[in-house]
Amino acid sequence: MKEERERPRRDILKGGLAIGGIAATAGLPFWSKLALAQDETLVPFTDVPATFAAPPVVPGSVHFLDTREVDSFYTPVEDFYIVQHYDQPEIAEADYRLRITGLVDNPTVLTLDDIKSRPKVEIDAGFECGGNRPSVFQGLIGNARWGGTSLRDVLLEAGIRPEGIEVVFYGADKGSETIRDTQAEQHFGRSMHYTDALQPDVMLAYEMNGEPLNLYHGAPLRVIVPGWYGVANVKWLDQIHVQDRRYMGRFQARDYVTLARRDIGGVERWEERSVTRMRLKSSIIRVTRGPGGHTITGFVLNDGTPLRSVEIKVDDGPWREAEIDATSTQYSWKLFSYAWNDATSGEHTIVSRVTDANGQVQATEAEMPEKRTRWENYGQFPRTVMIS
Repeated sequence: MKEERERPRRDILKGGLAIGGIAATAGLPFWSKLALAQDETLVPFTDVPATFAAPPVVPGSVHFLDTREVDSFYTPVEDFYIVQHYDQPEIAEADYRLRITGLVDNPTVLTLDDIKSRPKVEIDAGFECGGNRPSVFQGLIGNARWGGTSLRDVLLEAGIRPEGIEVVFYGADKGSETIRDTQAEQHFGRSMHYTDALQPDVMLAYEMNGEPLNLYHGAPLRVIVPGWYGVANVKWLDQIHVQDRRYMGRFQARDYVTLARRDIGGVERWEERSVTRMRLKSSIIRVTRGPGGHTITGFVLNDGTPLRSVEIKVDDGPWREAEIDATSTQYSWKLFSYAWNDATSGEHTIVSRVTDANGQVQATEAEMPEKRTRWENYGQFPRTVMIS
């Protein structure tokens, strides 16, 4: 298992660092140092129960990371978080068909070979579950190198008609839903406006970290929408449908909906909004102790907007700037570290905040709009740690 976990990082280092076109010519990259050195140890968080551990990957269950163990830029496939809403369909590659239907000039059926014969694109994209939260210590996350083909090109060739405004993605996974007194079988589905679907970075992915998608991550084909929460990255994709109205499936209109109080034109109202683009978020994931002192490490996820800074605060002290991994790409997670050289003995509260290029600052929970639903937990996440 350890051998398999290390392989993606080793392969990249062996070939020379090149993530998203950024090359390192001197020294080791930031993320190559994430694995603990022989003289380095984890410092325990006091907010983590002694029994806390990432669950095993088993069919039909949720899997999340123990973020204290993040040790590479790319999350190993077997560690990347897993959430599914219905079944996990096994689809033979030879039998796979993707249908493009609805308000298009050229309805199309594509085999997996058809899709793989198209120009290949790759992108680093990290995302989290829309329900990622402090109780799992922000473990519903992952960052991977995705390979596939451009969704934009497929849609342009199909020819979206002028009245087609919404692009719906259906997965092969299905289950039974009861709406009022009616029970019906439904497939998982999500949608977006056609202008979002035509963004050049959205892809039909068949590879993850250089290998074919596996069952749990949507084999043989899924959508990758960089900068959006995981729910938008539909797995086991088997149909793309263009229509003239908003899609109203369960996981679009009734679930993965955030209810929050907001000022709307000078009137304070409760607003329901679908979970779509990721909100600006950072989180501390571990503290280590080495010969040179202590190091605080964490991650940032957002919608791809450039970052201005990540800062760390210890107890009631000032905000201090952390180092952001310079090789991060637009849609990857951004790992950061802070050299905590003046750590003193005892228990401390540490927290991070991120600011983007537009001046948006990650808020504290108290500063955020009143929110009644479990989705989009992007407030500052204080941690407690014991320094001996």
